[in-house]
Amino acid sequence: MPGKNYLSFIDPSKSPFFYGYVVLIIGTVGVYCSIPGQTIGVSVFTDPVKDALGLSRNQFSNAYMIGTICSALVIGRAGRWFDVYGARWVAFFAAIALAFALVLCSVSMQISQVIKSFLNQDSWLIPFVVMTLLFFLLRFSGQGVLPMASRNMVMIWFDKNRGKVNAISSIAVSFGFSSAPLWLNFLIEDYSWEFAWQALACVLFVFAALVLQFYKNKPEDYGLVPDGFSKKVAAEATSPVAKQYTLKEAQATRAFWMFGLILTFNSFFSTGLTFHVVSIFASEGFPKEDPISIFLPASVVAVTVSLIFNFLSDYLQLKLYLYLMIFGGLIASVGFLFLSSTIGVPFLIIGFGIMSGFFGVLNAILWPRYYGRLHLGAITGKIMSFLILASALAPPVFSFCFSTFESYQLLGYLGLAFLLFLVLTSIRANNPQ
Repeated sequence: MPGKNYLSFIDPSKSPFFYGYVVLIIGTVGVYCSIPGQTIGVSVFTDPVKDALGLSRNQFSNAYMIGTICSALVIGRAGRWFDVYGARWVAFFAAIALAFALVLCSVSMQISQVIKSFLNQDSWLIPFVVMTLLFFLLRFSGQGVLPMASRNMVMIWFDKNRGKVNAISSIAVSFGFSSAPLWLNFLIEDYSWEFAWQALACVLFVFAALVLQFYKNKPEDYGLVPDGFSKKVAAEATSPVAKQYTLKEAQATRAFWMFGLILTFNSFFSTGLTFHVVSIFASEGFPKEDPISIFLPASVVAVTVSLIFNFLSDYLQLKLYLYLMIFGGLIASVGFLFLSSTIGVPFLIIGFGIMSGFFGVLNAILWPRYYGRLHLGAITGKIMSFLILASALAPPVFSFCFSTFESYQLLGYLGLAFLLFLVLTSIRANNPQ
């Protein structure tokens, strides 16, 4: 099945220009289409949906957490599907699954009522279980499989210019994600949350058809090579990958764990901070308006870092990026600890932005460069499971810390300790190639 042109009328080998640029565009759209399954896409629906289902905020959040954790436990299998069946079919079924999940979410109130009538029970547990199952499907297909397949496909079609194309994709995705809450809120306010989810489902069904036409697994399937060079030039211009690592072999290297841990720390810290930002700032005496204002300047820092270092990644060692990302984490942790001081907010913004910027670079470029393209799905699927698990655990851990100690500062100290541990253990995290 991989490499075959079933149900597609487009042949990359006959394209008048390098088809990888089409892959770049459609793959970026694929990541953008995952918004309904991402935290930024779900959070806008929290209040209207929980009220309609009769769930408290804690109950709704716990359903989201359990569904997300369950998706993290099985996302590694989707990575193996990517290696076996390719980006085209994996992304197609992920888009279809996400669309169906959104349709079911839009009628979750009716589903809950039917089950209540059938069981003759009027318990909050019924909509809780319904939303837990739907969140699992939503997060598995949306946060996990669709963006993983789309991002990996783009990286497979480029080698020497991988950093440059990732810079273009990252900027487009950043602006797309940052605007999502605005137009999602517009759909909900002007129509309804049910209509908003149904409209998104229709878009995804259309996108699934585009996936069948435009998603192509790898250039070699069509007699092409990455970056669009001739085969002779490619042999000279592209650094040969000495070894195609399996997941088991990759896990035996120090780099896999050190890079994986800093990416996981970013997922944990950014999710916890975003989820509890109003409470975190309020605990330090800030008014409600101040915490929201940190995200715009942090996004500017992140996009700037991502743009510059994506381009430079084609020429620099990625181990330097590891230490720069750790440095960003240290700055953010110091700012988190001393939030009420004059350095607190600037340090938090700068550190948070640096970490987010390098996350976008490393999570896309690192894995094919260090471990090859053959088992890229299994390797990135395993990393994705770490990231999803961290994003699921962060909100309750932050909440538990505050409810137990009446302060978030313990998390700042733990973050500093963890990052200093990474500084020492990453000394030998070299490129295994």
